[in-house]
Amino acid sequence: MLPTGRSPQHTAHSTLPTGRCPQDAVGWIGFGVQPIQWTTDYKDTNYDGILLVAQNIDSLPKELEELKDPLQDYGAVDSGLGDEVVVLKVPFLPNRLVFAPTGPVNRDYDDVRRFSDAAGNGIKRAMKAGIQRPLLVCPPHNSYEKSTLVAVLGALQVLYMPLELREVKSSPHKVAVLGVWVKEQTQGEQVTELASALESGRFVYRDIGGSDPERMAAPRAAEYVVELFKNSPVQVRVESDLKVLEKEYPCLAAVNRCANAVPRHQARVIHLEYCGEGPIQQTVMVVGKGITYDTGGADIKAGGIMAGMHRDKCGSAAVAGFFQILAKLKPKHLKAVGAMAMVRNSVGSDCYVSDELIVSRAGRRVRVGNTDAEGRMVMVDLLCEMKEKAVNEVSPHLFTIATLTGHAIRAMGPHYSIIMDNGAAHRADNALQWQKAGEVLGDLFEVSTIRREDYDFHRGKSEYEDILQSNNLPSSATPRGHQTPAAFLIMASGLDKNGIDSDRPLPYSHIDIAGSSGPFPGVPTGAPLLAMATKYILQA
Repeated sequence: MLPTGRSPQHTAHSTLPTGRCPQDAVGWIGFGVQPIQWTTDYKDTNYDGILLVAQNIDSLPKELEELKDPLQDYGAVDSGLGDEVVVLKVPFLPNRLVFAPTGPVNRDYDDVRRFSDAAGNGIKRAMKAGIQRPLLVCPPHNSYEKSTLVAVLGALQVLYMPLELREVKSSPHKVAVLGVWVKEQTQGEQVTELASALESGRFVYRDIGGSDPERMAAPRAAEYVVELFKNSPVQVRVESDLKVLEKEYPCLAAVNRCANAVPRHQARVIHLEYCGEGPIQQTVMVVGKGITYDTGGADIKAGGIMAGMHRDKCGSAAVAGFFQILAKLKPKHLKAVGAMAMVRNSVGSDCYVSDELIVSRAGRRVRVGNTDAEGRMVMVDLLCEMKEKAVNEVSPHLFTIATLTGHAIRAMGPHYSIIMDNGAAHRADNALQWQKAGEVLGDLFEVSTIRREDYDFHRGKSEYEDILQSNNLPSSATPRGHQTPAAFLIMASGLDKNGIDSDRPLPYSHIDIAGSSGPFPGVPTGAPLLAMATKYILQA
């Protein structure tokens, strides 16, 4: 439970401490997460502006009845009231009112993101108006149980300040505090506690995923994670020894070969573990792609398409962010094992090249077909290691999370994660469960299927190799370009020996977040953290 206090009007609040100042930190989480408070009084003078998020004026509950007349008066002179964010002065309020309408939320294609979108647009307008202590008022909607929480998260997405700016600015926050109006104390405590915990995970994700290739190079990312989880329930182990990397993770080491010549770019494998109280009922085992910068390697990203490739580490960012949420909410009966593959895909005289034969940890001979398919290479041996551990875990489920293919964006658009299951996971309806979980907080998924053609695509084409890593075309120009890599990961890790036809089937799912991880230029979204937290914590 977060600390509670009193406003000048004796209205209960819950506040997230601000922690240390920027000068005392190396860019970790403690000082940057936006402080949140709750109040049951929308006229609370502790705030200098109200941000009202609602479908329309008529949908306001009786507790907010007073706001209807001034909004209707404004609507009489501005027909854009229900379509655009507006700012008005209300005589009986001590501050300004910003109205951010969601628009219709009940059509076939509407979802809970209407609330996060409206709150995000509203907080931008509030800051432009000079409001520094906004009170978010989003009355619950009967069709969306978590609409208020989703609105708070939408505002927090906008209020995030990038790590590089926090380290030089006098204040790490864009506003002094974000208030949340609720009808009763219990709701206030729940919303602020959940929002703070979920945002702390997205905050870590954005710091790691969004920071530039030098600020979040592999060694500095490892420092960040070690500092982050000090004195927490999460155990951290960092592997940096090159001989160990070459022996344990040969495919990762091949990608690291060129970058290893530059000490500040040398690879790190960051192992994370969380074990909740009580008997363990399920074990989540997740590997994240953490390419700190992707030049494409020898198959270089030419023609101006390299910009933005510092975002290729958002899979590992998701792993760290998930463990941060676990550290905050401390779910019982859950064990989580994570691995962050932090590697730079550099180009130079010692870079790995197409045609090389590399033997994976599972003993499979892999023919490199395209050095720009490095993401699957850095994850596959870690997935194999997870498979080896999984046979001794309680109800394990293995995952890979990666900004893996441009084809994911081509196939599903720029806002959706894609999940695909192996046979054991499919039998448990895992992908559909993730899709349902994502709908709760607006972290949406599309479901794909791994087919026999995907396995055929990666089978060795000659007697030299067991597996072909990739063709030499971009994934966006390859049929089934986001599905085939999942088959490669299964084959090259040896997970195909743990299919439904085996004595020990292991559920495995691959998640491609190339489209959902966020725009560039722009701020990473945190996908798929909200869906993960919903499935394994909120719905557990």
